[in-house]
Amino acid sequence: MTKSDLIEAVAAKAPAISKRDISIIVETVFDSMTAALASKDRIEIRGFGSFLARQRRARNGRNPRTGQKVSVPEKWVPYFAAGKELRERINDGKPA
Repeated sequence: MTKSDLIEAVAAKAPAISKRDISIIVETVFDSMTAALASKDRIEIRGFGSFLARQRRARNGRNPRTGQKVSVPEKWVPYFAAGKELRERINDGKPA
């Protein structure tokens, strides 16, 4: 599902709201989530899951094209953990 597909789905459920307003709402939600992760805050959406930023340590990697060793610096990466309800719905209601 793309962002435009999400906007279309929300517009179908809320016909009284214009697509332009829905687009602004969706964009605001994503911007807020991005800002929270950039601040290393945790985002928890009950029944869906949680997002957090995790730090990866520096390591030695390898260039797959040349085979040469490369130093990879430490960095922060987004991480998503699915909630119990989402896992169960994906697995057709079967508990994980």
